[in-house]
Amino acid sequence: MTNNHQTRVYDSILGLLADEDNPTPMVRLNKVVPFEHTQVYAKLEWYNPFGANKDRVARNLIEEAEKRGELQDGKRLIEATSGNTGIGLAMLGNIKGYQLRTPMSAKVPQEKRTVLRFIGTQVEELNDTLCPAPGAPEGAIATAKSIAQTQKEYVMLNQYENHDNLMAHYRTTGPEIWRQTDGKVTHFVAGLGTCGTITGTGRFLKEKNPDLKVIGAYPEEGHDIPGVRSLVQLGQTKLFFPDEYDEIVEVGNKASYDMSLRLNREEGIIAAPSSGMALIGALKCIPDEPGNVVVIVFPDNIFKYASSFQRHFPAECPTDQQEGGGGPNESDILVQTMLENLKNPYDTIRVKDLSESMTSSDVPVVVDVRGPDFYNESRIDGSINIPLADISARIGELPEDRDAAIVMVCGIGKFSKNSVLMLKSMGYRNVRSLKGGVNEWDRKGLPLVGANGNGK
Repeated sequence: MTNNHQTRVYDSILGLLADEDNPTPMVRLNKVVPFEHTQVYAKLEWYNPFGANKDRVARNLIEEAEKRGELQDGKRLIEATSGNTGIGLAMLGNIKGYQLRTPMSAKVPQEKRTVLRFIGTQVEELNDTLCPAPGAPEGAIATAKSIAQTQKEYVMLNQYENHDNLMAHYRTTGPEIWRQTDGKVTHFVAGLGTCGTITGTGRFLKEKNPDLKVIGAYPEEGHDIPGVRSLVQLGQTKLFFPDEYDEIVEVGNKASYDMSLRLNREEGIIAAPSSGMALIGALKCIPDEPGNVVVIVFPDNIFKYASSFQRHFPAECPTDQQEGGGGPNESDILVQTMLENLKNPYDTIRVKDLSESMTSSDVPVVVDVRGPDFYNESRIDGSINIPLADISARIGELPEDRDAAIVMVCGIGKFSKNSVLMLKSMGYRNVRSLKGGVNEWDRKGLPLVGANGNGK
């Protein structure tokens, strides 16, 4: 028996891999969009055989590496991932005989880490950012590169730099959308992660219609949406080509999760938070005009993010005291609420304002709460290093005056908020978090010192 898309009978699971003849479905959104004329379609990528749009990437990365002779019997894969690429590589590797080893952030949802282990992946959890950061010396990407360079049995396909990533979408996602819309698509929207989806699909569709608009949505700093990257983080992927996109737009963390909830409850579409983010980005940019046909990539479904939804929607998740289950307790809910509230302008400071204050007569105490290795690599000149876990023990290194101006700093502005909350509980009244952290400071062209300082 041969593969038959009409009867949906296949010789193996590989026959289900998506392409122009076997596309993932598109569904029109009817209730969560405010348009009268513009038609908006969600491309449901969890219909790929292993549950996400990254299945396309995993397939192309492996097949092209095999053609080049880089992958042979006895080789093992090593890849940093926030989950979906790892799952695709692991499942294809199971079929083809390549075992996967993945260094990954412990902040990746537990569901993904558990599934990876269940399907045979060697998972090594690291203290990295949610989406692997190439600049982190002890992070997932650096770890994977080091292993690939020093242990000959490993091959790193490197989804963050390898153009086979974007070519997967040029060869499949783009042609599928063009054919499914009879060439009438006017806007293509995708979340920005490695940027393989938006770049590869956008290039194909622009070749078909140069007037088509390509729009990218990215999350705010400090987000907890796996698989996508803030503007600062986007500078670290080699597949981000903003000149090729017509517009990129920032979407709030809460708005993304709220839209995900609406998609599930109002449209009956089991969309994850990155899908909600992409849809919000589309609604911000696209007018309601006759003839507009919008296609948005919905990368994966809700089931990999139950633990994330417990944090964002505590009212929907029973606490341990209520049912003896795994939901957040009242203390966890309170802490998460306080951390979310710290995003206000009184408890944060922009890099521009901190930079100006460093040359004034009232210089604040700048406390970097990252580990010593990261601090020694690159830091704001004049800052002191007190890792977050050591603050209580080293409180004597902070000013005795509880009204002293203090600015807490981390890599992207997420963990510094935790330290602000801690210092406020100790009575400090004038403590703030640096918005965007050291990454944003660097992006604005401000000087960093240390072994890998920018020399400015």
